[in-house]
Amino acid sequence: MERRDPDSTEIERLVEARTRELSAFSAHLQALAEQEKSQLARTLHDELGGLLTAAKMDLSWLQSRMSGSPMQERLTQLGGVLDEAMDLKRRVVEQLRPSLLDHFGLPTAIRAHMESTCAERGLECEVLVEHPCDSLPRDTAIGLFRVVQEGLSNVVRHSQCRRVKLVLAGESGRCMVTLVDDGRGFDSGALLQPGSHGLMRMRQRIRALGGSMSIDSRPGAGTTVRFEVPVAAL
Repeated sequence: MERRDPDSTEIERLVEARTRELSAFSAHLQALAEQEKSQLARTLHDELGGLLTAAKMDLSWLQSRMSGSPMQERLTQLGGVLDEAMDLKRRVVEQLRPSLLDHFGLPTAIRAHMESTCAERGLECEVLVEHPCDSLPRDTAIGLFRVVQEGLSNVVRHSQCRRVKLVLAGESGRCMVTLVDDGRGFDSGALLQPGSHGLMRMRQRIRALGGSMSIDSRPGAGTTVRFEVPVAAL
């Protein structure tokens, strides 16, 4: 029977311990970042939103009292600028903290993000919800949503695809997501590829949630990314 070197065993133990520490620290940093995003989103929505709304009301007051004035055209232009500012505020707040996720759950938030992003890029999009995974804790739901965001961003930037498909499913205490594109693909066995940093961020997020992720891709044959996380009850 082969005997293991005591020094080698100790090194493996230390590596495992440090890996667990780094994973826990990464999870803490991600949770802290989400808290900061949520606080910033509330500030922008409440304070900046209130200021912009007040400015629109004052503008309407001025316009009602300057009928026929040469200033009307400039006031109309100012109204357009304020509308753009309010729309920008809304989009920034939505990126920081997706309201659909809080109010309607993970499937609705994922579907809306997939459809809007693909429509902007002229891509065909299909979203299948085989299970809503509605028993996910809040932190796990936002973590999964961020992974989907990162995955779709990688697809848009690097895959040169025409069609994207996402499947949300769940069974045996697991919530599973599959993201498929028909793009150019890559050698999934290679360490450094376009978008590899995004894939590493996705993998780290999934590990921090206690889950796992796999990638199936080859040049010219598209890419399939699967990830799953444990759920208390499905």
